[in-house]
This record gives sequence, C-alpha cells and structure tokens, in this order.
Amino acid sequence: MEIAKSMELATLSHKESSFAGPPHEALFLVLAYLPLFELLSMSEVCRSLRDAVEKDVLPWLNIIVERPLSLRLSDEILMKIASKANGRLRTLVLMYCAKITDDGLQRVIDQNPLISKLHIPGCTGLTPDGVIRALQKLSDCQDGLKSLWINGIANMKKEHLERLQFYLQTNQKLPQIQQKRRPLLYHNYRRLQAYRWEELGRVIDVELCPKCNEVRVVFDCPREECKRKRENSMTGCRMCMFCIPRCEECGKCVENGDLEETVCADTLCLDCWIQLPKCNFCNKPCCTQHANMQIASTGSIGWICSVCHDKSDDFE
Repeated sequence: MEIAKSMELATLSHKESSFAGPPHEALFLVLAYLPLFELLSMSEVCRSLRDAVEKDVLPWLNIIVERPLSLRLSDEILMKIASKANGRLRTLVLMYCAKITDDGLQRVIDQNPLISKLHIPGCTGLTPDGVIRALQKLSDCQDGLKSLWINGIANMKKEHLERLQFYLQTNQKLPQIQQKRRPLLYHNYRRLQAYRWEELGRVIDVELCPKCNEVRVVFDCPREECKRKRENSMTGCRMCMFCIPRCEECGKCVENGDLEETVCADTLCLDCWIQLPKCNFCNKPCCTQHANMQIASTGSIGWICSVCHDKSDDFE
C-alpha cells in the first residue's frame, strides 16, 4: 500500500511540473519492492530508471515469476534475469512456468548456490530427477533451503520425495522452522502467496497422501471431530484434494452426498452455502473467489449470476 501511494504521488508530481524532468526520487526508492513485471516495465520508462534497474542488485535478489510472465518465460530469459543478481539470488519462485527445463534450472542454481527459497509449482517441463539435482547442489551451501514448493511436478514418486527430504535435512535451521508447524487448510493454501509458505512451519509442500500414497499436498481439516482424530494419531480426513473434496470457503471436508450446487461449480459445505448470498433467479451462490460472476440486478435487491444473465439475454 505504501509503495502504491509513493508511486502515485511521484506520478502526480511529475504531471504537475511545467517541463519534462527526471523521475521523482520516490520511484527509485520503491524499485526493490516491485513485482518482476512492474520492475521490467519501469526499466523502459526512461534512461535513469533503466540504469537504476540494471545496475542495482537489490531488486533482483528475490525473483518471483507469476502470470502473465510465467507463460512466456524460457530458459534463456530466466538465465538473463537471474544473472542480474550477480550470484546472490535468495528467492526463486517460478509459478507454472511450463517452458523451464531441468537444464535451465540447473544453470541458474549453479550460478546462485545461496538460494534459500525454491518454489517451482506447476513447472511441467521439470522432472523429479532435475529437481533432485538442483536440490543436491543447494544442499552444499551452509544453510540449505528453507522452503521448497514442487506441487505439480509430474511423476513424483515416494523414492524421489525421500531423496529430496534427505537433502533438506542439511538445513541447520530446519528444527526451528518445523517448531512453527501449523495445520494446512485448503482454503488458506489456495490464497497463500508462494513466498510465504514457510510461515506454516513447512519446508516442503508435498508429502505422501495417507489414502492414495501419491506425492501431493495433504490438507488438514478445521472440523472439531477431525481435529480430535488427528490429535489421537488417527488418519481421519487428512488427505489430498483428489481423495476428498474441500470447501472453498472454510476448508472443511465435504462428503460426496453433501455437495451443494454453486454458480462457479466449486465445492461448498452446507454451512457456507447457507451463509453466502444467492442468485435471484437460480438461487445458487458462488464462492468469494468467483465474486466477479455476480451481476447487479437492475430494479431489485441482490444480484444475478452471469449464467442466468446470459440466458435472459437469449430470451430477449
């Protein structure tokens, strides 16, 4: 919020000036805190901002690639971006970057052995063996990784997970991180920013699902009866999302017979279904994440969903 205010003030000040001049000093102060997409955009504004972005190492110590850049990122582009850190890269987050390969990741790791957070979920171009090689290299560092996020890497098996966990043990701060371990709830995980994963006290995001024995993200449940089962070392509903559905709003486990219909086709438990506002026509709610499907109803209180709105247009 403070960054946005500083940029807004700087922009207004620049517009109010009667002649073209250098960028406001506030713009240079916020460069280190900008997301990658905005940082690259700032480098194209003027020469002084371009030089500040290119020559300052601080903005490049934590590289977080999200959409829309993740769809375009290749090995060559990643290497070019990572080289700006001069070997001091600390955080590398590649969200669903399908074009990144094992070789591309390894080249970045070789030049940046001090990486402490490696998040590569949904990078389908990577293989389990490629991730293991990268982690083996990083384990040679004194501290090792504090956070590894690999959900969505295809063909990840139990033996791969065991190798990764072995290399993660080299992190001397691992006991301190695990002391903060908290239950992982589905709805919180969906909204969790990648670089904040270690706040849950977990070094790695995946484990063996107690039911299907696949390497996936395993969720806890906020239901009291499920908590008691977990405290008594009983499996209960602690499973991956493929073994049992979870409510998008509260993260509770939902039995197949209790699934309620929604506009957005997401899963809701009965309690959340009752509390959420409904469409004036079909009487179905939509989860908070898909609130954009709500269209204000003219001439009446409430809203109609985009599906009913489109149907009403067809009848007119």
